[in-house]
Amino acid sequence: MAATDIARQVGEGCRTVPLAGHVGFDSLPDQLVNKSVSQGFCFNILCVGETGLGKSTLMDTLFNTKFEGEPATHTQPGVQLRSNTYDLQESNVGLKLTIVSTVGFGDQINKEDSYKPIVEFIDAQFEAYLQEELKIRRVLHTYHDSRIHACLYFIAPTGHSLKSLDLVTMKKLDSKVNIIPIIAKSDAISKSELTKFKIKITSELVSNGVQIYQFPTDDESVAEINGTMNAHLPFAVIGSTEELKIGNKMMKARQYPWGTVQVENEAHCDFVKLREMLIRVNMEDLREQTHSRHYELYRRCKLEEMGFKDTDPDSKPFSLQETYEAKRNEFLGELQKKEEEMRQMFVQRVKEKEAELKEAEKELHEKFDRLKKLHQDEKKKLEDKKKSLDDEVNAFKQRKTAAELLQSQGSQAGGSQTLKRDKEKKK
Repeated sequence: MAATDIARQVGEGCRTVPLAGHVGFDSLPDQLVNKSVSQGFCFNILCVGETGLGKSTLMDTLFNTKFEGEPATHTQPGVQLRSNTYDLQESNVGLKLTIVSTVGFGDQINKEDSYKPIVEFIDAQFEAYLQEELKIRRVLHTYHDSRIHACLYFIAPTGHSLKSLDLVTMKKLDSKVNIIPIIAKSDAISKSELTKFKIKITSELVSNGVQIYQFPTDDESVAEINGTMNAHLPFAVIGSTEELKIGNKMMKARQYPWGTVQVENEAHCDFVKLREMLIRVNMEDLREQTHSRHYELYRRCKLEEMGFKDTDPDSKPFSLQETYEAKRNEFLGELQKKEEEMRQMFVQRVKEKEAELKEAEKELHEKFDRLKKLHQDEKKKLEDKKKSLDDEVNAFKQRKTAAELLQSQGSQAGGSQTLKRDKEKKK
């Protein structure tokens, strides 16, 4: 019997029985809380927005501290993601906070690919977690989870509509991260303009199919406040680390020639709403949504690319071992097929090379025969010329011999005539 069938039978055979007395497992929530507090928590925020919208200032204001960081310039050749991790402590709860900022976002003339580094960064964090999950020896309890839990998307307070860059980027990110749109520096536009701007943004997001994070309403304890806050999205926020004395209290505010804007005054901006929803009410839901929705989607797509499936072609459950065996057999089949193709290709190339060598050998033989015939012809010509020269030499020698003979005979005849004349004189 397969393990999946056994597990199914065990689940179907579960029944409820009463307890005769106190056992003690009702302390499990307290145990879980104590363990979680001792291990600490992590939370990762991605701040996306153009340079100069107050991303760093808002982070300082949200967590009531001063994070160290270099100010970004408008001279970046491309979008760069800068990640900084901080250890925070509040009461006895520790939080490892990671803030990722998009340096240079929207500063380029060509903004077509500005979203790509952000998508690649988010996928890289998912991939790192997946690789840790797939290890034989996993250490997930001590692993620093760098997956992005919340994306604060900073919208410029233009008062008109969303930029095409904002729509494209949010559309590319909505399936990978929890997007919370916020209108930065909202004190730059009037209340009436801000209300119209919020309606315009919501309308454009819906018409373009951008899925932003909705605060959960399935939990009765937070359903009412979350439902109310969903209607206030996007939040219009103001950030400030400067404290001014207002009345008898020191409060974070921004001083202008025409008056003072209080950061924590809900009549002035939605900063308190953002802090309440992001940190005090829904931080754990953001972490859970990241793991159960966005990471699971990435993990499923990645495993399907690797060939792993939950069911076979007949829609029957498929165990991981069976999937591995099927994938292994498929891989071996492909390997054998490639090996056969390579062998046939090798044989074909050997035949082609042999044919080329035979053709070259034939050409060499023909060239040799031509040279040999040419050599023989040249040799015959030389022999004929030599014979002709020898005949000429012989004829010359014969003529020379005849000439010498004639000369000798002539000299002898002249000598005999001289002797004869001398004798005649003597007589």
